[in-house]
Amino acid sequence: MEFKALDNKKVEIEVGGEKYLRHAVKTHYIQLGEDYNKIIENYVKDIYEEGDIVSISEKIISLCQKNIVYKKDVKVSGLAKFLSKFAMKTTAGIGVDSPYKMQFAIDINGPLKVLWAAIAGGVCKLFGKRGVFYEIVGQEVSGLDGFYGDVFSDYAEFGIRIPREPDKVCNEIYEKTGVKCMIVDANDYNVEILGKTDNIGYDTETLRALIKDNPAGQTKTLTPIVLIRKAK
Repeated sequence: MEFKALDNKKVEIEVGGEKYLRHAVKTHYIQLGEDYNKIIENYVKDIYEEGDIVSISEKIISLCQKNIVYKKDVKVSGLAKFLSKFAMKTTAGIGVDSPYKMQFAIDINGPLKVLWAAIAGGVCKLFGKRGVFYEIVGQEVSGLDGFYGDVFSDYAEFGIRIPREPDKVCNEIYEKTGVKCMIVDANDYNVEILGKTDNIGYDTETLRALIKDNPAGQTKTLTPIVLIRKAK
C-alpha cells in the first residue's frame, strides 16, 4: 500500500534508531453510538499487517460509547464564569477559558480543589511552569473536548469525555479484529496514551514518540486513525 500523510505531516519518523511509516486513514464523519469494531473492520482490517500499530483518536471511541455531557445539563456557576476569565486560551482545543469546561472541572473535582488548582496554576505560571491546573484537576478535565461548533456544528451542544476503560476497549478490538491499537489524546502540542492493547509490544514512551507530531491532524481532516508500520 502507499502510505500517505496529511499535507503538513511526514510519512516517515525515526524512533529509537528505527524508521516507521505512518498512514492517515480517512473515515466518514463518525457520530454518536457507532460501533468502533466495525469502524476498524471497514477502514483498517484490509490494510493491516502483523506488526503494525493502529493509533485511534480518543474522540471517536467516546462518541461510539456515547460518553458525552450535554451543554444543557451543565449548570454554569458564578465561580466557573469568574475563574474562566483568567484561564489561558489555547489553539489546541477547548480549554477552561470556556465556562462550561470550567464547570465540568468543578462538577468532577469540587469547587475547593478547582479553586486551589487555579491559584496554584497562576502562581506556577509566574515562574514559567505551565499545565499545573490540569495536573491537579486530572485527565478527565484536560481530555474533555467539544462545547464549541467551530469545526463540527453539533459539537457545540455537548462535551466529549475521555473513553471509559480504554485498555479494555483496545483488547476488545484486538480480540474481534486482530488489530493491535492504542487510544490517544493528541494535538499539535501534546500526546497522551490513554489505553493500549496488552500485547502491543512497545512501551508508552515509544508509542508517544511514534505520533509526537500528531499525524492524525486536527479540524476537518476526518483522519482519526493512523496506521503505523516499521519500515523495511
